[in-house]
Amino acid sequence: MDNKRIYVIGGGTFNYVRAHLALATPAFGSTARKIAELCQANEKLDTELVLTKMAVNDSSQQDRNIITNEDLREECLRIKADPLAKIIFFSAGVMDFDGRVGEEAGKYAPRLDSSLGEVMLLDPAEKIIDLFRAGKDGRKDLFLVGFKTTCGVSPEKQYLAGLNLLKRSSCNLVLANDIVTRRNMVICPEEACYHETTDRDEALQGLVEMVMLRSHLTFTRSTVVDGSPVPWDSEDVFPVLRTVVNYCIERGAYKKFRGVTAGHFAQKLSDTEFLTSIRKTDFNDMPQVGLVRVRTDGPDSVIAYGAKPSVGGQSQRIVFHEHQGYDCIVHFHCPIKPGSNVPVVSQREYECGSHQCGKNTSTGLKQFGNLSAVYLDQHGPNIVFHHSIDPEEVIRFIEDNFDLEQKTGGYQLPAQKSSEGEREYGKATWEPLKTS
Repeated sequence: MDNKRIYVIGGGTFNYVRAHLALATPAFGSTARKIAELCQANEKLDTELVLTKMAVNDSSQQDRNIITNEDLREECLRIKADPLAKIIFFSAGVMDFDGRVGEEAGKYAPRLDSSLGEVMLLDPAEKIIDLFRAGKDGRKDLFLVGFKTTCGVSPEKQYLAGLNLLKRSSCNLVLANDIVTRRNMVICPEEACYHETTDRDEALQGLVEMVMLRSHLTFTRSTVVDGSPVPWDSEDVFPVLRTVVNYCIERGAYKKFRGVTAGHFAQKLSDTEFLTSIRKTDFNDMPQVGLVRVRTDGPDSVIAYGAKPSVGGQSQRIVFHEHQGYDCIVHFHCPIKPGSNVPVVSQREYECGSHQCGKNTSTGLKQFGNLSAVYLDQHGPNIVFHHSIDPEEVIRFIEDNFDLEQKTGGYQLPAQKSSEGEREYGKATWEPLKTS
């Protein structure tokens, strides 16, 4: 049986404007070569290095004649179609613009006369990385690693640029690097930031380690069928869950990025039926969002009615199954307070939504009064309780142990100001940055 494959894609591309004139992204494949070298130590996966023409400098390297963006796109479609493809490191330097002068463009368009002083117009080029996992045609079984380059920006802007790429392209990890400060950081879907260092080799080693840890996790994909959200004020929603979540919202626990909030919450109705938060929505507007009803007859079958459930749904079901005395769970991305007795478990090895992340959460829970909790390092707490609990007990526990005004993982979100000059964390949002 053939091994699954790791594809490491590197090198820069050209976009032709006219004959003997092209735009280019200088990239010569050094990062791709280093990653391929690190990956080749894994005997369970075959590693294939894919370099563009710009990066081929050795006759022993396979020359695929990848020159333009379109050449690279066709190669990536071939890789996407490979059933053995498992991991994609997309470190290629793709030319972000198509250039044109007048009506004619391309490799065989007439040469320009420099004495005429004509103006070149730039149009944004297609984002090739998006074809792997993003959208309806994306292959969610691929583990995709993106790379984001900034130039002399602050750590906060570098982090946000990398996170924006990760969310837009549905990457599993992103390595962000700044060519002026030499800072590297590995960003994950939980919005945490690992391996922040100016040592490039250290960052790449850490990146590959995380890929090997996270690329073999198990996920259950939900099937969405016709249905309508369950209103937030429905009698089917436990009042205690609504009260606790509303409190967390008011205190700013759910902060937006790209218009949606991270975290999740849910309640158990029976061993096979749950109400859970809806994926890619803004929890700060729950009266308009509501919850999604989910039914399951096992770990590999989830039916959702009308919307996709939050990515943490698998963790919710594992926790409810292994802790029968609880039927509510709340999770947000806020830091633990110094001196808290809530146990802390590592999150670096696990992507949120995996069966392994759910088991890690369930195993780490510790009882405090009438509830239990665990803190996922650089991620956030999971707090579980029964719907008969006094909500004030849950709220006091949250206030005693977690800072709802701050955010875990990566860099903090600057507070916004309301018209009265007060902080509005619940309404604060991150806007995607435009960086190089």
